[in-house]
Amino acid sequence: MPNDMSTASHVQRSLRQCLAVVAELLYDNGHVLETITLTKRGLSSKELKLLNQSAPDWATCQQVLETSQAATRNEQGRFVLTPMGRELMFDMFGEGAADCA
Repeated sequence: MPNDMSTASHVQRSLRQCLAVVAELLYDNGHVLETITLTKRGLSSKELKLLNQSAPDWATCQQVLETSQAATRNEQGRFVLTPMGRELMFDMFGEGAADCA
């Protein structure tokens, strides 16, 4: 059981690190947190490609977020956070960062 707890803690720490990096990269590239926290918005394939080109850390964080199910593609195929990802973002950055309304 202790291994499960350390694994869970490591995964959550990795997710939080990636969310912090993603937030910074979004701002650095002219986006806001709501771009990925609002399920109706999200990043298009073109925007993801541009982020991958301009920010080498983006691809790693995107993969971690998708693998851990903290991010997904919405009905329009745009990259958005899942409810779990939004909850973590809310815990880290406050209500405005994860406001889904």
